[in-house]
Amino acid sequence: MTDDDSSRPPKKSWLKKLAGAFSSEPQSHDDLAQTLRTAHANKLIDSDALDIIEGALHVSNQQVRGIMVPRSKMVVLRHNDSLETILKTVMDSNHSRFPVIGESADDVRGILLAKELLPLVLSGRENFNIDNVIRPATIIPESKRLNVLLREFREQRYHMAVIVDEYGGIAGLVTIEDILEEIVGEIEDETDTKESTMIRPQENGQFLVDALTSIEDFNEYFDVGLSDDNFDTIGGIIVHAFGRQPNVDESISVGQFTFRIAEGNNRQVKLLEIINKDE
Repeated sequence: MTDDDSSRPPKKSWLKKLAGAFSSEPQSHDDLAQTLRTAHANKLIDSDALDIIEGALHVSNQQVRGIMVPRSKMVVLRHNDSLETILKTVMDSNHSRFPVIGESADDVRGILLAKELLPLVLSGRENFNIDNVIRPATIIPESKRLNVLLREFREQRYHMAVIVDEYGGIAGLVTIEDILEEIVGEIEDETDTKESTMIRPQENGQFLVDALTSIEDFNEYFDVGLSDDNFDTIGGIIVHAFGRQPNVDESISVGQFTFRIAEGNNRQVKLLEIINKDE
C-alpha cells in the first residue's frame, strides 16, 4: 500500500453497502408512498404508473364497504317479474349483471347475466323460467378487504358480489370493475354517462354534477368563467379549494357556487351537489 492509499478512507465492503441500502427502506405505507413520489419527481416513473401503484397500495388497505354500491342504488330484478319487465329493466339500466331477489331485498336468489337472455330472442319466450338462467350469488361481508376480494374474483371467475352487513341484511353490491377503478381510475365504456348528462338539474333548483365534467363544459352550462389554466375538471378545482381530499357531505364555496361532496371516497371526488347562489 502506498502513502497515497493509506491517506484515503477505507472502502465500504459490499456487506456494509447492502446494510446501508436496507437501512433506508420504507417502514410504512406512507414511507413507501413518499418514496414513489420521489421516484416520480426524479422521472423514474411516470404519472400513470405512480397513480396505479398508489391505487394498488390503497386497495390493500381498504374494505369493501368503502366502495360498494349501496342497497338504495342497486338495480335488482324480482324473481316473479315477467320476462317483459326483466328485459325493460335490463335495457333501461345498461348493466350486465343483476341480483335477483325474492320477497324482499334481503332474499337474494341469484345473479342474472344479461347475456343469458339473448337466446330467448332466437328461441322464443315461451315457458320462460328465471331459475334456469340465474347463477348462485356470492355473498361477502362488508368488512372484506378489497385485495382479497380481487384475488377471489380472478381465481373463482365471478364479477359481482352481494354484500351483507353485520346483521345479515343486504348492504349493497360490488363488481370487479369497482375495484379496478380504485386502482386505475374511472373506466368508461359506451354505456357510461354521456357528456350531456354530466350536469343534471334537480327539482329543488340545485344541480348534480359529475366531478369529471370539464371546466369548459361547466362554464358553458352555467355561463361563468372558472379558470381552466391549472385543472381540466370541476373536481380538480374543488379538491384544490379544499387543499386536501374532502369527505362526503363536506361543502365549500367557489365563486357564486356552493359545492357539496355528494359521492366519493378517500381517493376521488365523484359527484357534486351545487347551489348557484346568484339564482
